[in-house]
Amino acid sequence: MKMKKLMAMLLVASLTAASLAGCGNSSNDGASNSSSTGSSSTDGSSTDTSGSDTASGETSGTRIVPEGEELTLTFYSADGQEDPWTDPVALAITEATGIKLETDYPVGDDTERISLMIASGEYPDLIFAKGDAGSLIDAGALIDMTDLIEEYGPNIKKLYGEELGKLRYSADDPAIYQLSSYNVGGVSYKTAGTAQIQWDVLKENDYKIPNSLDEFETMLKDYLAAHPTTDDGYETIPLTLSTSDWHWMITFGNPAGYIGEGCPDNGEWLVNENSDGTYTAQFKYTSDKIREYFKWLSRMYDEGILDHNFATQSHEDYIAKIATGQVLALADADWDYNEAEQILKNDGKYGKTYAGLPLTMDANTKSHTLMYQGLTTGYGVGISVDCADPVAAIKFLDYMCTDEAQVLRWWGIEGVNYEVDENGVRYRTEEEITKSQTDTEYSKTTGVGFHGYPFPYYGDGIEDSTGSTYTTTSKESVIAEYNEEQKAACEAWGVELLTEIFPQPDEFETPPYSALWAYAKPNEFTEIESILDEIAWPALIKCVTDPVANFDANYDAMLADFEANGLAEAEAMLTEIIQEKVDMAEN
Repeated sequence: MKMKKLMAMLLVASLTAASLAGCGNSSNDGASNSSSTGSSSTDGSSTDTSGSDTASGETSGTRIVPEGEELTLTFYSADGQEDPWTDPVALAITEATGIKLETDYPVGDDTERISLMIASGEYPDLIFAKGDAGSLIDAGALIDMTDLIEEYGPNIKKLYGEELGKLRYSADDPAIYQLSSYNVGGVSYKTAGTAQIQWDVLKENDYKIPNSLDEFETMLKDYLAAHPTTDDGYETIPLTLSTSDWHWMITFGNPAGYIGEGCPDNGEWLVNENSDGTYTAQFKYTSDKIREYFKWLSRMYDEGILDHNFATQSHEDYIAKIATGQVLALADADWDYNEAEQILKNDGKYGKTYAGLPLTMDANTKSHTLMYQGLTTGYGVGISVDCADPVAAIKFLDYMCTDEAQVLRWWGIEGVNYEVDENGVRYRTEEEITKSQTDTEYSKTTGVGFHGYPFPYYGDGIEDSTGSTYTTTSKESVIAEYNEEQKAACEAWGVELLTEIFPQPDEFETPPYSALWAYAKPNEFTEIESILDEIAWPALIKCVTDPVANFDANYDAMLADFEANGLAEAEAMLTEIIQEKVDMAEN
């Protein structure tokens, strides 16, 4: 173990043993000594994780530093943006705790920033490193928070409930280096599905939901034949993708797994359950069904259904095409194309916006879109070895897990951003909802949602003791926001929510491992994975853009290239990691 890491652990141990309170001038623990162990939802269903004993974990009204004093914690967020900590929610957090954050974020490459930190050996107090946490842990840059959580983290324990143990790093090193930046439990009331199709196309097909790629293909071809151009004179493009940069993983790689295998999101990997109850990792491009999906794309390219510019257009070109309304279908994530969809909505072209589909290769392949994969671990906020006051830092993180802070972060200020009805349930006025949907600066100026991710939070649909959901997203709020196209589809399908056309969460068991893409993994694995991705990206594009007669030869050449560059070694390493996580979850 590196000396810096050892010294940090000794510091934490000494602080905890002495029950010190931060800067030396803090006068209290900042948390109740009693802790609630409420359970979080692990099956994707809405669960009240707080119940009648919500207050037992709360720190409401207890400052971390004495009244009249403030402590600034430096915070690096790999997914962050400029945050002067002056919005109303930030000020309310400081008023409650005495803590303010000084946020740093990457302007360029986030991985490079972490590498520079490690090279210098100097770190901010709190770090959210996304996928580079493994490098920080290997460098001894993050402290083990286990004892701090036990002493000062009742609300952390309450929020994570039975999933707290999943935060442990490994069997050999069971430290808790990070608090997950993803939801604990909850349900998905919204989804873009595995692929998207324009509402106009669905209407012309009497709202038929395609159950296979063949049906999807027929719908696109029929609509193209009837509408070769849009009303604005643009050439109709049945399907386009964005693959000229990192977006290839979002529109090209990810949909191959979702559609070909019907699998949940495990990044570039599939997980196969063996007859003896063990699990095996598989690089997904070696799957026969995913190979079949790319062969379908190749045929669509040959037939002019897949945009012939998909491989060379910039992402800006891709968004611009969607914004014209000429693109009938996508295979993307909603956050990736919502800018274009907003333009269509502003132009009143709701029929040209998109319905999320549970599209899979065939009717026998089940979409896992709504499956709760359990707590996502590996991406999270940690305390660095350079933090002079880890007790104050953990108290701050614990405060962010309180009901008070959850409401502040997701709802904002009572009387300003939300109201409370006669039953004590929170609600937003129509004016506030409209403002949140139309004002592009809403989150930044109000602070509502701006301080949500990457700190821990309860998932959508989970209720606190008042009967209010922790987030502003509920079944009722989603239905209330449906536009005319979405309402018409619900009526045609006989459902209340658009997600009801998908296989439901209770049809799946929560796996004993978390989403693989988020796990902090050893450098030797990530190096091989990067090489495999560098091979896959251009090779898959070649497989699709070459004549379909060449597809099998091109795909076989790619597989051989994988095998020559560490495929078996990477699969073996990840298999070991998965099995270790499973064993930890069971013990």
